[in-house]
Amino acid sequence: MAVKILTVDDSKTIRMIVAKAFRPYECEVLEASNGVEGLAVASKEKPNVIILDVTMPVMDGPEMLAKLKSNPDLRSIPVVMLTAEAGKENVLRIAKMGVRDYLVKPFKEELIVERVGRIVELKPRGDSAQKHRRIDEEIKVLVVDDKPAIIDHIKKGLSDLPWHIEGVGQINQAFDYAQQNVVDVILISLSLPSDAGFVLYQKFKGTVKTRNTPILGMCVKIANEEQTRAQQLGFTGIVTKPIDIVDLRSKIVRALNLDTSFLYFEHRDTSLVVKIPVEMSQAVIREIESCLQQETTKAVDAGLDKVILDLTKVTVVDINLVELGLAIRQVSQDLSLKFAVLGSAEIQTQCRNFQETKDWKLAESFEKAMEILK
Repeated sequence: MAVKILTVDDSKTIRMIVAKAFRPYECEVLEASNGVEGLAVASKEKPNVIILDVTMPVMDGPEMLAKLKSNPDLRSIPVVMLTAEAGKENVLRIAKMGVRDYLVKPFKEELIVERVGRIVELKPRGDSAQKHRRIDEEIKVLVVDDKPAIIDHIKKGLSDLPWHIEGVGQINQAFDYAQQNVVDVILISLSLPSDAGFVLYQKFKGTVKTRNTPILGMCVKIANEEQTRAQQLGFTGIVTKPIDIVDLRSKIVRALNLDTSFLYFEHRDTSLVVKIPVEMSQAVIREIESCLQQETTKAVDAGLDKVILDLTKVTVVDINLVELGLAIRQVSQDLSLKFAVLGSAEIQTQCRNFQETKDWKLAESFEKAMEILK
């Protein structure tokens, strides 16, 4: 259920700023221009939070707050007060009114989000039913490492994707950047001086805007203590140095639940073709396996009756590839789909060297594979 936020202010501009600030979150922003309207909306809608201006016509903020506190049905609603006066006496006066928090006008959007986020949980809009983004869509990655070579390696390694990689060396820079920009995933070096990487992680998790952002830690493979500490704190995952770009990409894909199925699965004629790329790795195998059940089920629903494992880009058949092929064949059999393997004469020979693949139907061309599966 969406969080209900009631903004009560005689300034339409302020109400617009508040509505815009919460647009990225699962919120319903209700509006009123004075205390009388505010009480009416609060009684009807029972908001989770009220953002209340001090100075308004008809009924001002303090009077509305007093009436809220005297109403048994409304007294527990948290109130964030807005005031144009920053003096100590005014702040103390507001604090005595029983408000949860306050802000001095003018204020930045992220500040009102931060204040409200301390009171209620703000979830990014569409978290529950959002359509998965594809790996070939723009993804914004923030890399925090004091070694420029690491940042350059990541930028170069991911340059074939339309991803924006922002690299910074200082944690204050990183925090400010994440507050001022939308960031999809964050990579933090765990070897920054004075535990700065862990400090930054906790700052990100304590801030509404980045609370739900996946964060991956980066450290050398033998840094067991750093890895254990990161896992205990709740890092989304660990990327070990030297960084394997394929492994990094795969971990970002999993962290953001990106759709990679189109890279490996294709409907052609009456067949589902499973395309194995040139660079085969455990990360690629995991991506294919994670999509396999869904894609074969979709193939059946679409009226396809064959599965063809395409090894035309492969140069070596190893046990990992054989095990993947066996898994694809098993799923195909479970769904009554015919199965064949497409590959060069050399690849076919390599396949036959494995006892498990002796009965695979092999073909050098797609047309030949279709023919033997009739």
